[in-house]
Amino acid sequence: MSGKFQNPFRPGAGHQPPYLAGREKEKEEFIRLLGQNIITDNMILTGLRGTGKTVLLDSFKQIAIDAGWKWAGTDLSEAATISEESMAERLLADLSVVTSEVTARKLNVRRPGFTDNSEPVNIRLDYGTLRHVFYDKTPGLVLDKLKIVIETAWELLEGSGAEGLVFAYDEAQNLSDKASKEQFPAAVLLDVFQSLQKKGTRVLLVLTGLPALFPKLVNARTYSERMFHVVEAGRLSAQASRDAVTKPIEDASCPVKLTEESVDRIVELSSGYPYFIQFICREVYDAFQQGTRSVPTREILRKLDSDFFTARWARATDRQKDLLTLAAFLDGSDEEFTVRDVVTLSNGNDMNIKPFSPSHANQMLSTLTDIGLVYKNRQGKYALAVPLMRRFIRRKTETLKETGADE
Repeated sequence: MSGKFQNPFRPGAGHQPPYLAGREKEKEEFIRLLGQNIITDNMILTGLRGTGKTVLLDSFKQIAIDAGWKWAGTDLSEAATISEESMAERLLADLSVVTSEVTARKLNVRRPGFTDNSEPVNIRLDYGTLRHVFYDKTPGLVLDKLKIVIETAWELLEGSGAEGLVFAYDEAQNLSDKASKEQFPAAVLLDVFQSLQKKGTRVLLVLTGLPALFPKLVNARTYSERMFHVVEAGRLSAQASRDAVTKPIEDASCPVKLTEESVDRIVELSSGYPYFIQFICREVYDAFQQGTRSVPTREILRKLDSDFFTARWARATDRQKDLLTLAAFLDGSDEEFTVRDVVTLSNGNDMNIKPFSPSHANQMLSTLTDIGLVYKNRQGKYALAVPLMRRFIRRKTETLKETGADE
């Protein structure tokens, strides 16, 4: 009701939390990149879903704007990366939002009624100008056209007092080349920024995405290893987790007060993942408002399983679920595991799971990577791509054992 203290916790994807806790080092690294005299380092912000990458990227935007930089970007959808032209269209559309109020001088425009001479006129650098005057009329490949457009736009932005220009894209794991179709949008994006930065153009590229992002970029262009500084948005520390729980309800008008024991329980259940902190706190807040005085763990986990994990689990086939179950029961699988680990456990388990051959496990892990349930790190080892998925699988397996039911 209006006038009353509302539940401050918001677990939706990309929603700004009431208090952004524990990301000082990531912000400091972004500020360092803004301070480069010549741009040589760009940023990849990576992490599992639920680690707050989108929220952190939004905080970078304000930092950049406050420092006098212009900011262009959005989510990088699969449609935007299907071809080199679609990648160019994405960049032009985002750039035009920044440049639409900037004017440029265009020469050789004939005035109506005059035949003696042409004169320069001012034109706005909106999307139509970027596309039809600069991009379409520049000869060469998509790469050549984009370099001219962005370089021209930057010269005008610099003239108006801008410190630099950030291109920032979320969900960048969607970016990949398609050699079979002779389309290389990832390579084009990297080549454009590497070329512009070599010329001293003050453009900075910031990409956020799942852990598969950086290996994709290295596959597209090996120099990506030298072009990007990778920042991992991991789990929050214990203290940062506590701050994320307690800071939003410190207001004296807040009707919910949590005991130290309740805060500790929330931190433990969430394992420091920002999304889960928001989800659990929302449920705890509502429960405490209605008279509950301890964290309703079983009920919250049941709701979390239903709302978050079940849809992701449903993406896998029965045999893929077998492999994921084996991975969940491996020691240390919260961190990483190998094909050999899975095969070895499959040859001696008490879960009625048929053995996997190395080739079959390898092929299946590749498929699970494509659907976003596992990822392969640079050492060739695998990890579950959904945070706390291991706990979910173990809960589900133990429940099935207790009831003797099939899925």
